[in-house]
Amino acid sequence: MHITIQSAGAQEGTAFAPMKNEPAVVVLAAGAGSRYHGTRHKLSEKLGGDSVLVRTLRNAVASGMPVVLVVSESLVAEAQGLVAPDDMVVVDARSQGGWGMGDSIAAGVSLHASAGGWLVLPGDMPLVRPDSLRAVAEALDQQPIAFAQYHGRRGSPVGFAAELFSELMMLKGDEGARRLLARYPTIAVEVDDPGVVFDIDTVDDLAVAQRRIDGSSLRPESA
Repeated sequence: MHITIQSAGAQEGTAFAPMKNEPAVVVLAAGAGSRYHGTRHKLSEKLGGDSVLVRTLRNAVASGMPVVLVVSESLVAEAQGLVAPDDMVVVDARSQGGWGMGDSIAAGVSLHASAGGWLVLPGDMPLVRPDSLRAVAEALDQQPIAFAQYHGRRGSPVGFAAELFSELMMLKGDEGARRLLARYPTIAVEVDDPGVVFDIDTVDDLAVAQRRIDGSSLRPESA
C-alpha cells in the first residue's frame, strides 16, 4: 500500500514543538564519494560558507530531532561542534572498503536504538530543509515507512518506524533499505522543497547548489 500526503511546510526559523517518541536523523557520510572528481572529498567542499556536510548537519540539527552521524574517519573534523562524539559512528579507512549504505544505516540505528524511528539522510543533500525532515517524521505515525517527495519525485529523507528496528539492524552492503521499501506499506510526503531530490555527485552539482543558495528559492533554513 502506498499513500501520498501534502505537507504544509513551515516558515524559515520556525521553532518546532517536540514530538512524542521522536525519531532520530541518521546522516550518512561514510561513503568514498567516488563519482565526484573535485580536488577533495565532496562532503568537504565549501558551500555557502560551510562545507557540504556541515550544511547538511546544520539543517538536521535545526529540525530539533536527535542527530546521529555515520562518518568516515577523514571527515570527523567536519562535524566538530555539531554532533557529539557519542552520537557518531566513525568508519576507519580499513573498514571502508567493505562498508556499504546498509552497514551505515544499521550502525546509525543501533547507536540510537531507543528512538521512536529513524530518518535516513545522505550527507550530500545539504539543501533539505528542517521542516521537510519534520514532515517525514510526523508521517511515521501513519505508516512504517515514509519518504519525502517533490512534484511526485521520490527523494530523501526516508523514515522508518521503530517497529522496523530488527529489519534495519540486518541491513548490509550497498543495497541499503530498498527491500524494506518494497516489502512494507509506505507513505509519500509531498513537500515544497526541491532540496529533497537534489544531491551532490559532481562538480557541476556543487556549482548548481551554490547558485541556488546565493539567490534562488532553494535556500535551506539556517540553524
